[in-house]
Amino acid sequence: MGEKSKVCFVFPGQGSQYVGMGRELFEQFTIAKQVFKEAEEVLGSPLSRLCFSGPDAELKLTENTQPAILTVSVAAFRVLESESPLRAFCVAGHSLGEYSALVAVGALSFRDALRIVQERGRLMQEAVAQGEGSMAAILGLGAQEVQLVCEQASNGDVVSPANYNGGKQTVISGRREAVLRAMALARERGARRVLELPVSAPFHCLLMAPASVGLEKVLADVAVQPFFTGLITNVEATVNLDPGRVKPLLVEQVVRPVRWEESVQHVGELGCRRVLEIGPGRVLSGLVKRIDPSLEVKSLENPEDIQDILTDSGLQ
Repeated sequence: MGEKSKVCFVFPGQGSQYVGMGRELFEQFTIAKQVFKEAEEVLGSPLSRLCFSGPDAELKLTENTQPAILTVSVAAFRVLESESPLRAFCVAGHSLGEYSALVAVGALSFRDALRIVQERGRLMQEAVAQGEGSMAAILGLGAQEVQLVCEQASNGDVVSPANYNGGKQTVISGRREAVLRAMALARERGARRVLELPVSAPFHCLLMAPASVGLEKVLADVAVQPFFTGLITNVEATVNLDPGRVKPLLVEQVVRPVRWEESVQHVGELGCRRVLEIGPGRVLSGLVKRIDPSLEVKSLENPEDIQDILTDSGLQ
């Protein structure tokens, strides 16, 4: 496969959800309807109604958000598979999106992934009492500077980088008091913008340890199949093709930072020149462009995007 035809599929994580996501795919493609129907059978809840009509507050609950984003992402992926000859050279997903990526490469069944992420969402929500944890975005400081800020702000509390999103954008996570101290220090050090995020739990830090223990139990009986193309993992930012490493990496992912900047850089190192974001929103498209402007980036979340991909001869 020539470099011109090498494409990396990337899948979004929590924060990309919005009321109305997936509706047009559902209305226009039978295969998307089937994905939603399967999700509702597994979850025992009207997921399509929640995705299409909200309410927003219910969609934002972590244990709802995670299966909802997974379902919309898989629906979009199945439509792409059925309508286009385009196939991935490699895949990656941002946090929750790693589960969508694992479904896309055949490592996890959609049904298993749904059960896992619903429980993952519940475990993450319950790991820290409401209001005790927080997350904040720090823009304009390098990753090492943010790490130093966290170390200086900790005072024995947990606060650490959670998402290395690239372009001097790092999200930190931890005990709320420590996060607030780190935010103040980041401003003192000249951060361009510091913003506390409206999240329900402090993801990707050591406060999530109870969730990682619970997730390990959830994953114990899940079958992981051989996958047909490589997945760039959040934990290591390198390609994994070993089914035996999937579960340990997913367990570790809960308490470790998402190394998204390095993951995107690795996409380029593998010779991919194109990235296709599959699922709701265009958050990852913006991050990818910021990290490596030489990559051609497209998004797939509605029927117009499918048509665009089909008519773009460079992606055929």
